[in-house]
Amino acid sequence: MSGREEEEEEEEEKWQALKPRQPSPSQCCGGGCKPCVYDVYEKEVERWERARAARDKNLLVEKPGESNNSELSPDAFAAFSISSVRQLTEDTYQYRFELPGNGSLRLGLGQHIVLRGVVNGLEVQRAYTPISPGNAEGYFEVLIKCYEAGLMSQYIKTWKEGDTAFWRGPFGGFPYRPNKHGELLMLASGTGLAPMLPILQSITDDEEDETFVTLVGCFCTFEKIYLKPLLQDLARYWNIRIFYILSQETSLENLPWSYQENTYTGRLNEDLIKTIINSCRRKPFVLICGSSAFTEDMNRYLKAAGVEEDSCFVF
Repeated sequence: MSGREEEEEEEEEKWQALKPRQPSPSQCCGGGCKPCVYDVYEKEVERWERARAARDKNLLVEKPGESNNSELSPDAFAAFSISSVRQLTEDTYQYRFELPGNGSLRLGLGQHIVLRGVVNGLEVQRAYTPISPGNAEGYFEVLIKCYEAGLMSQYIKTWKEGDTAFWRGPFGGFPYRPNKHGELLMLASGTGLAPMLPILQSITDDEEDETFVTLVGCFCTFEKIYLKPLLQDLARYWNIRIFYILSQETSLENLPWSYQENTYTGRLNEDLIKTIINSCRRKPFVLICGSSAFTEDMNRYLKAAGVEEDSCFVF
């Protein structure tokens, strides 16, 4: 192979690395969202193909429609001002964004919104689920874990109060109706907690909703459990149970006594899943949110426990 051919092959590998990733089936809610995640993906591929044909990476950072009005739209990115930044753990933050007047995003339960950032000249987009109630007035909040090598994380780490970020949406969501399910079993890993919170708060805010909920939150250590005060408040409701699975803790002795009874060390495994399901007060419908590896494990464990596929929803 000649030197020129090697250069062309190396250049093509770089372009292939920049090609947008096709959404997974679990990212599509099947609710007819316009534009759907697949519509967005097709537009991104078209943009990538034009840039690749022209060998011009600048074409990759064409800005989608933007608006300086703080009105959420699925078609164009809207500007929202950051009103507070709260560090929860060494790598996870809670951000609050202002809404003009007493406006509300009016999100459906578990719906996510898409953030746009530019890092090193390249546009990146990531989906996040607000943790604030869908009808919260004057603000919305997101929970974001920053990764050392993550492109979007590099952008987010620069945020400070008063900065502006661009969001669009909403998309997806879980089609929840009060009392539709006897019990919800929520399996969440890390920031996978985010889409569970608005659903939990919706249930506790509705006196006529008698759905039981069992939330299983998987974290590395006790210190890395997010939003402890909120979770403790939710656990006081008669129909809410919360279990914690701490993968890097070896003993429960140093935990506050109020956590010890419902906390397990190690990882969430097949046996523990079966134990939790058997303790459910009604036949559970399962919600899952976490990494792809976490989701694969949970699906396998649930199948072994006899939970049918149509009794699960993956965010």
